[in-house]
Amino acid sequence: VQLQASGGGLVQAGGSLRLSCTASGRSFNQYINQYTMAWFRQAPGKAREFVAALRRSDAQGYYADSVKGRFTISRGGAKNTVYLQMSSLKPEDTAVYYCAADRQVILSSMRTDGSYDYWGQGTQVTVSS
Repeated sequence: VQLQASGGGLVQAGGSLRLSCTASGRSFNQYINQYTMAWFRQAPGKAREFVAALRRSDAQGYYADSVKGRFTISRGGAKNTVYLQMSSLKPEDTAVYYCAADRQVILSSMRTDGSYDYWGQGTQVTVSS
């Protein structure tokens, strides 16, 4: 499974960005409805943290408290793409954002980066004050 993240950039506080993550690979295409897809982020000097996830079994998004109400995770029509719509951005949202995917993620471990075997390369989001 290969994940390609894109859409990062520089934006002023209060602005918006949409990140995209496209998955490919025979395993993913064969079991596309079984994959949980998620976004994590890592700011300089900090540990990687959970941002949002979309479970394989439903269309409900799960969010970190710090982004709830401002970020929305969704799938594209072809289901091999997941988006992270980020609004009302704050300087503290500045980080490298990574998409992740896995078939074996359970609800209780969804927010743990160790639960995901497949990762994209990361895309930088910088929010200026």
